[in-house]
Amino acid sequence: MHRRAFLTTMLGASAAVSLSGCAKGDASADTKGASTRPLADEVPAGTSLKIASYQNVQQLQFRLAKLPALPFTVSSWVNIGAGPDVINAFRAKSLDLANNAGIPPIQAHYQGFAAKIVAIDITRKPNYLFATKPGSDIRTVRDFKGKKLAFSQGQAQGVVLLRALKQAGLKYDDVTLVPLTSNQFLTALQSGQVDIAPLANSQAPAYLKQYTGKGARTIATDVVDLLNLLWAPQSVLNDPAKAAAIAAYIPQWARGQVWQYEHSDVWNEQFYVKTQNLTPEQAQGISRLANKPLFPTGWDEAVKWEQETADLLAEGGFVKKFDVSSLFDHRFEPIAAKAVPAEYRR
Repeated sequence: MHRRAFLTTMLGASAAVSLSGCAKGDASADTKGASTRPLADEVPAGTSLKIASYQNVQQLQFRLAKLPALPFTVSSWVNIGAGPDVINAFRAKSLDLANNAGIPPIQAHYQGFAAKIVAIDITRKPNYLFATKPGSDIRTVRDFKGKKLAFSQGQAQGVVLLRALKQAGLKYDDVTLVPLTSNQFLTALQSGQVDIAPLANSQAPAYLKQYTGKGARTIATDVVDLLNLLWAPQSVLNDPAKAAAIAAYIPQWARGQVWQYEHSDVWNEQFYVKTQNLTPEQAQGISRLANKPLFPTGWDEAVKWEQETADLLAEGGFVKKFDVSSLFDHRFEPIAAKAVPAEYRR
């Protein structure tokens, strides 16, 4: 698909036109003052945040880990996870803080929406693999040439796909990128709308159980999506009370991930089996692929990775080239690492 047609399909004709000058709008707001103002030591009384918790993971994690009460009110836990949906919720002011991969902040910047990264967990092992449609003869990434690939420009799955293509020596014009969001991938595979879709490790067992007998398979690669992060709209970070609340939330977020990693047997039963309807064996398979949480004391590696990702998207004509350092609010840089034992820092 021609790249301009791709953008028009993804965003609508009027949006595609407006994005050509996306340095204007929300992203051009004065952010320097807020980004350098020291964080308050305490969260003012009456402060509240609306926090993303896809499939209620955060509430369950915090409850099982028996973490201390947060020093602010969570006015709503929003069941939302996909990057495009998060950006829309940010715009609508129905969400203050979200957990995503590295690509949604890049996409938000491209759309002219100002938001910043406030916490980072480094991912060292792949969280995604590629699934084929039933009856496919595809066995390697090189076999993607000439095929239809499910592609979400604003989600982690999108950058994993682009990096896999580059690693295999394939150009964008060698394949057809079909614009979809990740929640459409399974249906697109099942119907044959696409030949390949990147699936999360947690999605693959159920898909294979249903379609392996019909010729579907998965293709593993060593491509990782390095960043698991928290991010927030600039307008939220401009509010000293909300910024202080986010700073208080980050340690809980980090400790919750450490607890989940250290208590995978409990998590498997309480989340994967009870809420996702997976078998204990499937849950154990997912846990074996889980990444050990690693919270960097400094963000240099993360900034470098984010720049590489933005450049990769720019090479394909999906965004305009820009300096990603503007996406990081360094006031929050040391908080997550300080909250966890030394073995979970890097």
